[in-house]
Amino acid sequence: MDVWSYWSRICCRRVLFLFCVFQEYLSSMLDCPPTCSCSLTEIYCNKSDTGKFFPVVALQDTGSSGNSSVDIAELFNNISSIHIENWTGLQTLRDVDMELYTGLQRLNLSKNPLTTLSWQLFQNLQLSELRLDGVVFDCGCDVRWIQLWQQRGEAGLHTQMLFCRNGAFKIRLQNMYITLCDIPEISVSHNSSLMMIEGDNVTVSCNGSGAPLPEVDWTVAGLNSINTHLSNVYWPNIHSINLTLVNVSRDDNGFLLTCIAENLVGMTNASIQLAVQFPPVILKLSEPERRHDTCIEFTVRGYPYPTLRWYHKQILQSEYIRTEMDFYRDYLEGCLTFINPTHYDNGNYTLQASNSLGTVTKTVYGHFLTAPPFDPDPDGSPVPSDNAIKPEEETFGVSIAIGLAGFTSVLLIVLFILINKYGRHNKFGLKGPVAAISGEEDSASPLHHVNHGIITPCTLNGEADEVVIGMTHIPVIEKPQYFRHGHDCNTPTTYSSCADVASRGSLVTRYGPVL
Repeated sequence: MDVWSYWSRICCRRVLFLFCVFQEYLSSMLDCPPTCSCSLTEIYCNKSDTGKFFPVVALQDTGSSGNSSVDIAELFNNISSIHIENWTGLQTLRDVDMELYTGLQRLNLSKNPLTTLSWQLFQNLQLSELRLDGVVFDCGCDVRWIQLWQQRGEAGLHTQMLFCRNGAFKIRLQNMYITLCDIPEISVSHNSSLMMIEGDNVTVSCNGSGAPLPEVDWTVAGLNSINTHLSNVYWPNIHSINLTLVNVSRDDNGFLLTCIAENLVGMTNASIQLAVQFPPVILKLSEPERRHDTCIEFTVRGYPYPTLRWYHKQILQSEYIRTEMDFYRDYLEGCLTFINPTHYDNGNYTLQASNSLGTVTKTVYGHFLTAPPFDPDPDGSPVPSDNAIKPEEETFGVSIAIGLAGFTSVLLIVLFILINKYGRHNKFGLKGPVAAISGEEDSASPLHHVNHGIITPCTLNGEADEVVIGMTHIPVIEKPQYFRHGHDCNTPTTYSSCADVASRGSLVTRYGPVL
């Protein structure tokens, strides 16, 4: 336990030592003004000072080679709050005073003898609070923007009582009235989008109007096309500027061209989006790659967006094709997706991209599986036959089949009715004792009882009998072995043995119904 306590104290001492060294290192680089207190996020100056300039944290030379692990720009960016109060010599702020503090959110300039202040100092900042309590400005167009911010409730100015001096009088800033002093108006020669073809020369113009006369300019940072400016001033209040794009590049497609007009009161802007049309180009077509599904990855560029078609072995694939795409500006990126491909899917795959300005193709070989040795067509599936049934012929054949089936059904129903109606009068007629076989004169199946043994055919005698069967001719075949001596019909025997008794009589077969 004592050892653990010892090492704990050693670690704490080392941490404190490193912290002190780091603080000393920071203080050696950033020197805080003598009447201020500074931290990593705030500069606080609430003591009276006769300084005429905005207090800037000074950088000190550390004597190093210049390679430092501390990013100086990041140190200034971390300062989010500055409080400067009661500096009797501070009458104005300059651009250079504020440009270092890019992360500034709260600025307090209360009780300083400022006579004017420009909005351009804060145009690149996201100020959530600007305190101007106790500051008396000179009434004029220079502070008109503060009045407008106060009316709109920006940066908390609407909660403050602000004043300006109009000659010998001090009035509330919100009551100040100045003519010919307002935010400029702006107009451009084209609507929100400008359509052109790659290589064209295009001129766009921008007009800024207002009082005071605004400065007007196009922002071309990041523009790839060659450009020239021509400025014209039409007094008293119009400033026009023309921008000419020479040999427009496809890399400028989608570029937002912005015109800015600004004066003492504020800034306004208008934008035109460039739409540069150019023929498609296939930037990437990869071999199949196994992912969740097998994918042929592609990247196509073109504007208007090209239409994509896929060909397998020069056959257009349209029924089962599944293409997944993402659109980014004028790029189309995606995959031709295969689910469980086989060797039948092997072969050349051609991607065709086309728009109104042209068509381009590119081919890649796709190998998915090796064909088995017994496959008669290892390179792909059989080509569909040219004798395939057309949809019109198939419909006609189905109609014929349905008609024949209906006709057959009707014919069978008619035959069934006729048989039931007239078939009851036709039956087997047996003369003599043979008639007793039926057991029932009108039976439709006179021989049915014979099979069930109701009466044996041994009751037949040798007299001349006659069997009449309607619409049927039953041939009788005599076999000599049926006429053996000593056969007794009075003893139980089989039906076949008794058949020779009937064969000795006269068997007459008639055709047609019995009358």
